[in-house]
This record gives sequence, C-alpha cells and structure tokens, in this order.
Amino acid sequence: QVHPVESGGDSVQTGGSLRLACVVSGYSIVSGCTGWFRQAPGKEREGGAAIFGADITRYTAPVKGRFTISQDIAENTVYLQMSSLKPEDTAMYYCARGPAWSRSYCLNLQTAQFGDWGQGTRVTVSS
Repeated sequence: QVHPVESGGDSVQTGGSLRLACVVSGYSIVSGCTGWFRQAPGKEREGGAAIFGADITRYTAPVKGRFTISQDIAENTVYLQMSSLKPEDTAMYYCARGPAWSRSYCLNLQTAQFGDWGQGTRVTVSS
C-alpha cells in the first residue's frame, strides 16, 4: 500500500480560507477516485468531497458551496480549496483512495469504501 500525503492545514479565523493538498502515489488520479474526509474530536470520520476520473465531483451538504475539490494531473495531486470557514470545520482532514471501478460508490463518499488513508492535516477555525 502507498499512502497519500496531506498538507496545508493551519489555524485560521472564521471566514478564512485554506487550500489542502493530497499528493497521491500508486495510482493515476485522472483515472481513479479520491476523496477528502474529516474527523472532528469525538466524532466519526465523515466525507466532504470526492473526485472521480478527470473532473466528476460531489460534495456533502456541510461543505457544498464553500469547498472545491480539484486536481493537478501532472503532479498527481488532489486539492481541497476551503473558503468561508466556520468553527465547525475544525477537524483533521484526510484524503484517501476510493473505488475507481464505480462512480456511484466513489461519489457516495462512504468511509468504508475508501482505503490507503493518509496521516491527515489539521485545520482549526477560531471564532
């Protein structure tokens, strides 16, 4: 297994922005599935955004309209641009490889369908 490497987490104030990066190894993101998840203290890990293939994306309700997932194919890197951050966005953020064989499974962002988790990058939003 080759695990992705996340970076870009920081402490920001409410309304701020951050861009997280996920450097992927072991598969080509343009033909795969990659998801961004987050886990707040005391809570279960939840999906935030997924990208399937070159540009099919889906966002869960808590982040839709504020976060954007994108990828740099040449760098095999998946980004999560986060804006209008809120204190409830405070969490450890992880990227993971999802099921490249199914668009629906990928975009459903079910944690159990994803593997090869990175170590995470911490985001803290203060009010």
